[in-house]
Amino acid sequence: MVMLLLKFQSVAFSILFVVPLLFSGMPAFAQPVTEEEAPDEAIEAPEEAPEEPIEEGDETIQEELPDDLRSDNFLSLSTGEQLMEQASEAIDEEDYETAKERLQTARRLSNQLSNFYQQLGGTFQGINTRLSEEQRQKAVQAARMRDRATYQLGLVHRSQQEPALAIPLFIQVIRSQNPTSELGSQAYQQLYDLGFVDTPLEN
Repeated sequence: MVMLLLKFQSVAFSILFVVPLLFSGMPAFAQPVTEEEAPDEAIEAPEEAPEEPIEEGDETIQEELPDDLRSDNFLSLSTGEQLMEQASEAIDEEDYETAKERLQTARRLSNQLSNFYQQLGGTFQGINTRLSEEQRQKAVQAARMRDRATYQLGLVHRSQQEPALAIPLFIQVIRSQNPTSELGSQAYQQLYDLGFVDTPLEN
């Protein structure tokens, strides 16, 4: 009876030793590598990736500016307003190609300004409330200028029977300005007039 019990214990011990080998595919006494034993390559990434540096003024925008606006201080809201005025004058003269060029440049410039002011305002958040709010307001102002230029560019494309180019521009305005805003509702009305949407916007 004692011999039988010893044999049973021997078999049981063998099973306990072999089963881990069958399922783990690793030596029975191998241990997982701890953080201290991990190779140098297994360095953890930082919790937050560093922000991309702000690029300098886009030289391609400066090249697109008319000679009277091409200066070292072209990155400004006043430059965008002058581009909008020149576009309006070109529309009055039915010079639609010039109008499109001015509006496209105004869109790019004001969009870049909005991004720059937003990044700058975020830098001062929690440090200087007045400076942070001031930059945020400029970012909003630049974004509105961008949306006005986008809307005007859509109108020019529509006047030239180019609805496929106008419709995406009007949608951009609605997404940015909100359908209930004055400019957003005007953009939606353009989509309705073009037959792109079936239901008028209720006031």
